[in-house]
Amino acid sequence: MTRILFAAAPARWAEYREPLPHALDAVGVAHRIVTLENDPDPATIDWIVYAPNSALQDFTPYTRLKGVLNLWAGVEDVEGNPTLRAPLARMVEDGLTRGMVEWVTGHVLRHHLGMDAHISNPDRIWTATPPPLARDRPVAMLGMGELGTACATALTTLGFPVTGWSRGPKTVPGVRSVTGPDGLADALGGAKIVVLLTPLTRSTANLIDAAALAAMRPGSVLLNPGRGGLVEDDALLAALSDGHLAHATLDTFRTEPLPDDHPFWSHPKITVTPHIASATRPDGAARVIAENIRRGEAGEPLLHLVDRSEALA
Repeated sequence: MTRILFAAAPARWAEYREPLPHALDAVGVAHRIVTLENDPDPATIDWIVYAPNSALQDFTPYTRLKGVLNLWAGVEDVEGNPTLRAPLARMVEDGLTRGMVEWVTGHVLRHHLGMDAHISNPDRIWTATPPPLARDRPVAMLGMGELGTACATALTTLGFPVTGWSRGPKTVPGVRSVTGPDGLADALGGAKIVVLLTPLTRSTANLIDAAALAAMRPGSVLLNPGRGGLVEDDALLAALSDGHLAHATLDTFRTEPLPDDHPFWSHPKITVTPHIASATRPDGAARVIAENIRRGEAGEPLLHLVDRSEALA
C-alpha cells in the first residue's frame, strides 16, 4: 500500500478528494491518502503531493520519502529547501498549458492589433491606419520549456516570427533558437513583443534589468506571465515612464496579491492581471500525479523532474 500525503490547504484537498483517488485507481496504484490535518506519522509517507505554501516546510522527518510532486508549475519556493532530499517534479498538465497559450496569444494579439486604442477612445478619434501583419511583428519567447514551447508554437501558426531563448538549444518547428548572453541580446533587440516564461533561478533572477530593457526595441511591449522575480520593478517603471517601452502586461509579481499601493496599479502603461494566465486543473493534474507515482513505484523515471542545481538560495 502506497502512502501519500496531500500537503496543501484544505480547500485544495476538496478539489482533489475525488479525482486523485480515481486517477490512482486507474493506473493500478493501491494507495492510502492522508492530509496534514490527519497528523500522519512522517516516517510512513512514500510520496508528498505538495503546494509550496503548505504548512509543511521541513522534510527531514519524512525518512522514506520517494518524491515530492508539486501541484504548481513554479517550484522556486520549494526547490531550494535544504531539507528536501527526495526528487522533485513540477506540474505540467494540459489544462495549465492550454490556459497559458490562450493568455499569451490573447495579449500578444491585443498589443499587435492595438486593441486598447479602440476599446477606450473617448475622444472618438478616427485613425484609419491598419496594424502590420503578424509576419512583421517579431516576438521573443524567453524560456522554451513546456509552456514557452507551446506558446511559441501557437504564435508561429498565426504568422508571428518567433525567436526562442533558452539555456540550451531547442528544435521547435518555425522557431529560431538562441542561447546564452549573446542570444538574449539578439532576442531582445529583434523583438517588438517579449514574453517571459523562463523559470526563476539564480541565473534568471532579475533577468529583465535596466540593461536588458535598454536592449529592447523602442516602443516594444513586455508580457510577464512567468515569475515576478524575473523583472526589476524600478527599472521597468523607468523604461515605461521615459517612453522606451510602450506597455507591459504583467500577471506575476514579487509580492502577491500585488499591494494596493504598488505603482504598477496606477501606471498608465501597465496592465495588471491577478496571476490568472494559467492554473492547474485538478482532473488533469491528478492524472499526472498518479502516473508519476506509478512510475516511481515501478522504478521508472519520473516525469518533469526539476534540475535543482540552479535553485534560488
